[in-house]
Amino acid sequence: MSAAMLLAHHGIRALTVEHHRGTAIHPRAALISQRTMEVLRTVGLEGIVREQSETQFLQDGAIMAVETLAGKELAWFIANMNEGIRDVSPTIRLFITQKLLEPLMQRRALKLGADLRFATEMVSFEQDATGVRAVIRHRDTGETQNIRARYMIAADGARSGIREKLDIAMQGTGIFSKSITIYFRAPVGPLLRDRNLSVIYVYNPSVRGFFRIEKPYNTGFLVANTTGDMAHPNSDLWDLDHQQCEQLVRAGLGDDSVPIVVDDVMKWHGRADTAERYQVNRIFLAGDAAHCLPPYGGFNGNCGVQDAHNIAWKLAAVLKGHAGAGLVDTYAVERHPVGAFTAQQAYLRYVLREAKYLTTEGLPAMENDLNVELGYRYHSSAVIAEPDDDGRPHEHPRDAKGKPGSRAPHLWLEPNRSTLDLFGAKFALLGGPDAGDWLTATDALDVDAHKITNADFCDAYGITPQGAVLVRPDGFVAWRAKSSEANAHAALANALDHVLHRA
Repeated sequence: MSAAMLLAHHGIRALTVEHHRGTAIHPRAALISQRTMEVLRTVGLEGIVREQSETQFLQDGAIMAVETLAGKELAWFIANMNEGIRDVSPTIRLFITQKLLEPLMQRRALKLGADLRFATEMVSFEQDATGVRAVIRHRDTGETQNIRARYMIAADGARSGIREKLDIAMQGTGIFSKSITIYFRAPVGPLLRDRNLSVIYVYNPSVRGFFRIEKPYNTGFLVANTTGDMAHPNSDLWDLDHQQCEQLVRAGLGDDSVPIVVDDVMKWHGRADTAERYQVNRIFLAGDAAHCLPPYGGFNGNCGVQDAHNIAWKLAAVLKGHAGAGLVDTYAVERHPVGAFTAQQAYLRYVLREAKYLTTEGLPAMENDLNVELGYRYHSSAVIAEPDDDGRPHEHPRDAKGKPGSRAPHLWLEPNRSTLDLFGAKFALLGGPDAGDWLTATDALDVDAHKITNADFCDAYGITPQGAVLVRPDGFVAWRAKSSEANAHAALANALDHVLHRA
């Protein structure tokens, strides 16, 4: 859905084929990071999503751990989801279920011109030097259709049949649990005891997992990963019946008097894996097909949206003839390291917060959430690195300072108008208060030019008042001139040709 919406935003009417008959029926992923909210802001959805999120959750909640919801508190990992981070983005982190978010994205995608086909499956596909041919079939009518496209994005989930046919292996931890999500109804409001809790980890001898409860606190789900002996747990929960699942919910709530009704149980594999390749010629993996993460940190759905954000503008530039075909090859170069890093960090949070029995020597350090959500950096031929670039794969967004390959920093230009609002349609050149030569150099280059007079701009973007920064449509810095140059037009034109693979 993200890919369809973002391609349509760039003027590309992609055909989206979805096996299911509609959007998500379960809440599933709910934590929306600031970066994903920035993407939604680009297509005009941020305000709508924020408004709708309030109907489901009390925002700015905590992430904490308990023995049971009614019992002892064990740890507070994040006391307030947005405390100390509001300065780095015009957006906030929030909770909204996938069940509510997807229809909002669907309506925006359709309004922008996307072609969405539900209850439709891809029967077969093959690619050649100029495109991809596929046969699709409507599940109800049986009607088939032959499709020809120049490129294909495979976003067909963790069990991706396309990935399997392309013979792409997964790399990482492998499967470490056969987990379940138990969707239930129960009046749990009194057990919250006026605590604003967004995610509630449960850690006791009966069950390890986490709760998420929706307003008005009569419905929610329990993710259960392991049961029994904490040192040598049972990690295969797929054979549990509804009655046993009800017992797990009760063990997590810690109050035998609460009536519980189990509505559904979803089975899934716990793993932290990344596809060894994100691209095979004209086919690109995205979302769960490219990376499978445990739901600790709330990273996986956000990572998928950002996959789509990266590939959409590149495909649009190539399809419109604005860029050379090599631009799309930078998708895998940029996103694969991000997927692997994000999988690693999600696994660390799972091990250190819940599955301590998986602790081993040599585990990498847990990085700040903002490094994962906003601080990843791209190193590819769609970025012109500076001679002294340190090659870091990620850093805190407050430290990026406009380095090529990093997300362009947020600064308020006026009430409710951020520097980030200047990006999204095409390349943008942001110049300092004395960067007149750079700003006039955009003439005939199809680049939006903006003179920034904010007093903090030069420091935030690492330039002098005579300098300028070239930002890609996805909001990442492509190139930077820290000061003036003799022939600004030629320098900027050369930078664009390099980044767009036109040279």
